[in-house]
Amino acid sequence: MRPTRMTPRRLLLALALPLALAPLALAPLPGAAQDLTSAPDAARRPTAPVRAQRQMVAVAHPLAAEAALAMLRQGGTAVDAAIAAQAVLTLVEPQSSGIGGGALLLHWNGGQQRLAAWDGRETAPAAATPALFLKPDGTPLPFYEAVLSGRSVGVPGVMPMLEAAHKAEGRLPWASLFAPAIRLAEEGFPVSPRLAGAIAADAARLKRNPAAAAYFFMPDGQPLPAGTPLKNPALAETLRAVAAQGAAALQRGPIAAEIAAAVASHGDRGNGMTEADLAAYAPQRREAVCTPYREYRVCGFPPPSSGGVAVAQILGILEHFPMPRLDPKGADAAHLLAEAGRLAYADRNLYLGDSDFTPVPVRGLVEPTYLTLRAQLVDRDRANPTPRPGNPRWRETRLAPMPDQPEHGTSHMSIVDAQGNALSMTTTVEDAFGARLMVRGFFLNNQLTDFSFRPEAEGRPVANRVEGGKRPRSSMSPTLVFDGAGAFYASVGSPGGGRIIGYVAQTLVGLLDWKLDPQAAVSLRRVGTLGGAVELEDDTLAGELQARGHKVEVKPMPSGLQAIVMTPQGLLGGADPRREGAALGD
Repeated sequence: MRPTRMTPRRLLLALALPLALAPLALAPLPGAAQDLTSAPDAARRPTAPVRAQRQMVAVAHPLAAEAALAMLRQGGTAVDAAIAAQAVLTLVEPQSSGIGGGALLLHWNGGQQRLAAWDGRETAPAAATPALFLKPDGTPLPFYEAVLSGRSVGVPGVMPMLEAAHKAEGRLPWASLFAPAIRLAEEGFPVSPRLAGAIAADAARLKRNPAAAAYFFMPDGQPLPAGTPLKNPALAETLRAVAAQGAAALQRGPIAAEIAAAVASHGDRGNGMTEADLAAYAPQRREAVCTPYREYRVCGFPPPSSGGVAVAQILGILEHFPMPRLDPKGADAAHLLAEAGRLAYADRNLYLGDSDFTPVPVRGLVEPTYLTLRAQLVDRDRANPTPRPGNPRWRETRLAPMPDQPEHGTSHMSIVDAQGNALSMTTTVEDAFGARLMVRGFFLNNQLTDFSFRPEAEGRPVANRVEGGKRPRSSMSPTLVFDGAGAFYASVGSPGGGRIIGYVAQTLVGLLDWKLDPQAAVSLRRVGTLGGAVELEDDTLAGELQARGHKVEVKPMPSGLQAIVMTPQGLLGGADPRREGAALGD
């Protein structure tokens, strides 16, 4: 499937398409967010939040943001807008999410004052066993050997979940929500700098799949440069089928058959996925994890995500320290964020997994008394580099900690509609371009590599081991915040694999303790941990943290946060300047 070259006239039409979708969306907006990959100097980076009175979207790509806002302008709900955005992201940000992946959606129905957690996480096929990622000698496969095979592909869940959410919370006709993405796929869109960079960085892996190689590379084998007009007629056809038939178009019939066949033949072997696995997939509606923080109530996603619990733990520990009085850019704040993060990750690695398969002591892990005990382990002046997991009530004591393992990818959107509904949705295909397996114009995920490759340690089972029908543990942390009166206050979330938890927790501290506007909060210099070293975006604080006993690693931290905050004057939105997201509103 080769990218179609356009005449100058057709290219102008493609570049003008966003304006046609949302005529007002490209009008100058205060502090409109830009992608740093296309911003050559700091002066062009967003410094002020976007403002709106009635409705707002903050989405990972401008074209997806415009499609979402167009749905709101037609009277659609936040869920309607999210579906339109997801369809466009499948086309323009295939390295991060798409209809071949999964998503977690936290939704607030403002009229009914009802909070719902919609679980569209992928599942392992029924035939999957704990030995899925083990070599014949019982040792784990190398990570990318597992990724680049049919073993890694989970049963996609995002479209069945969004269809269920639409039946409950949607207003516009289902088919109309796919019109912007279908039109973009047919007319073409300019390859963004971030997508071009991802293609070039992953060229060797992408070229192993004939469909991806034909789509993303020039006839001479060179990756498509930024600005190249690109069409995807295969995806347009797939989205037409989904628009007409619903999620069933991906779960039964010719598309499902092609998915199952592709998984079976990809890499060294498949994972036993069948058309019956696709047809049997069912999204789950779960109870959000809500905990107090200062005068707010912070709600996150429950298992199979570890994000809601871990973010709640970090905040519950930090609540015992004077975060509001600390310098957001200072070493004291960085030290406490790292210490609270390590404690949360220690618990996460032992206790968190799919609660439908393994007992997860969620209540015990977020209990205020328990978090007070954990906070007492924090020394204001000295690092605790290797904290042990705690002993919450209702725990499962037979488990072994999950060994360290890579975790990548994802995209995020936050949306507030004019009817008072709000959502936070994190969506993913896991690694860049998922399993690098393109079917019918979209990529299949490699989500099963979020399971522990080792099913047990020292004779004890790992909570996040592979089992048939199970959802792999996630770090996705879609979050909604409510004020003391119970009114919606903020929607926050981020991509970033295992680092999502720290990104979201730091941003919430920025919003709730430091009273930063959402653009300033998502732009904060990132500080985090995956349970070991403190990770910093630059070396400004390295010396001070090392003096406290921290091991420090300085590295890029492309968080991709999106945030919307409700104020008495209206909505404020921010999009992370490290990526190409956009906040737009009316």
